[in-house]
Amino acid sequence: MTDSLAGGFLPFGHESYFDFTQPDVADLQRAAFRQVREKYVGQTFPLYIGGGRIEGGETFGVRNPADTRETVWHFPKATPQQLEDAVAAAKTAFEDWRFSDPLQRATIFKRASELLRARRMEFNAVMTLENGKNWPEADGEVAESVDHFEVFARETLRWAAGKPVYPMLDEHVTTVYEPIGVVACISPWNFPSAIPLGMALGAVAAGNTVIWKPASETPLSSLLMVELLYQAGLPRGVIQFLTGTDDVLGDTLVDHKDIRMVAFTGSREIGCRIFERAARVQPGQKWLKRVMAEMGGKDPTVVCADADLEAAALGIVQSTFGYAGQKCSACSRVIAEDSIYDSLLEMVTKLATEIKVGLPEDNAPLGPVISAGSAERIMKYVESGKKTARLVLGGERADVGEREGGYVQPTIFADVDSTDPLFQEEIFGPVLAFSRARDWRHAIELANDSDYGLTAAFYSRDPHKLAEARKLMQVGNLYLNRKCTGALSGTHAFGGYGMSGTNAKVGGPDYLFWFLQTKTIAQRY
Repeated sequence: MTDSLAGGFLPFGHESYFDFTQPDVADLQRAAFRQVREKYVGQTFPLYIGGGRIEGGETFGVRNPADTRETVWHFPKATPQQLEDAVAAAKTAFEDWRFSDPLQRATIFKRASELLRARRMEFNAVMTLENGKNWPEADGEVAESVDHFEVFARETLRWAAGKPVYPMLDEHVTTVYEPIGVVACISPWNFPSAIPLGMALGAVAAGNTVIWKPASETPLSSLLMVELLYQAGLPRGVIQFLTGTDDVLGDTLVDHKDIRMVAFTGSREIGCRIFERAARVQPGQKWLKRVMAEMGGKDPTVVCADADLEAAALGIVQSTFGYAGQKCSACSRVIAEDSIYDSLLEMVTKLATEIKVGLPEDNAPLGPVISAGSAERIMKYVESGKKTARLVLGGERADVGEREGGYVQPTIFADVDSTDPLFQEEIFGPVLAFSRARDWRHAIELANDSDYGLTAAFYSRDPHKLAEARKLMQVGNLYLNRKCTGALSGTHAFGGYGMSGTNAKVGGPDYLFWFLQTKTIAQRY
């Protein structure tokens, strides 16, 4: 992007991560945990509707997944009337915000990036207490949120410039992009800052207003981001913040006649439900609703016989067991050529054996899954897998003493058939399936044998194989000779094929188009 299109911003650079191996940096993060506990634990937080703090009424508790005996804070259960009020407020705010100066929007995002940089360790600590990420995982997400602010500031101005058309002799013709209305952003618990922020910034950068509905497991990570935007100068009516139960904020929100678009990240089941319901034209609705959905993955790593096996093994372990496998981009299938299958399996197993399970607040390499219910669901896959495949590592719940939480051992199954649920279904936990391929082309066929198509990794030293992988692997994000997690905003535009969703590429050059409509204006001379 040229400086003129970027509004004279300095060249973009990704936010660097904190080095927690440095004692002074680690001490600062520990201090942030103490401050967050003193400041936030036990508090009840508000909704935001029409620019005002809405307090009172029935609430729910947010539990620390590292020890579910601890309730860290409380949030309101929005009522049906509050949902109506929020949509009405967003609709009203749209009439002003749609005509706001794009440079104003970009300036707000730039200011928000500076505010977030100053509070990164606080945001890290809040996230760890809500969803069980260890320090580097939380910091990686908050750094990504800084990148989002910087990227969307630039994208705001780029899309506001419109696009040229082929000229006519007797007409002046322009193509411009206009906002569409009220966007409902429904987000998951595993990335409670970066995912809802990316969806909301796409909407707001385009001139829309937002109903921000966070996951009930992680509302404070989202609320702090909304309040940061307010502090940066965003008019408060542009984002309405609602927490509560699905019976109020689920189908009713999706169905509402004044919702123009639904931006969703979460499970395949819910994403399909939203897609179906949003297709119905409600009484009084004057448009076909848009749905942008990201619905998970069953992400493969293909390893060819000529690959750097040490690099592949490290990438597999990092992308499988980082955040206990609770990433839509996590590696959950390894498909290796027969000649190196056993060697690779041994290397991966050795690395995984060294992973210690413990408390994320203490920066343990592997913490809990989000809830006891999630752990039970994962263990059902594990117990079934013991009957259909060869258990190589783990396969049990992990013991962390007196703490109560969804701790699961790093688990690896070998010789998994392509029809096995271990191979086909998203488990969303620290479980890895190894499958054997006759050759590298067969490995690609097995990698593509999935309803999903989000991310994949392919390891080979052969330029021809790498070129073929580029053409043949059916995923939205393909990584060659590196792990399949760790997309960076502005560089690795993120979104998948098939049942992974609608391929809306957050952090990419086309993302804002999802939140805009195109107008052609022709004026005769």
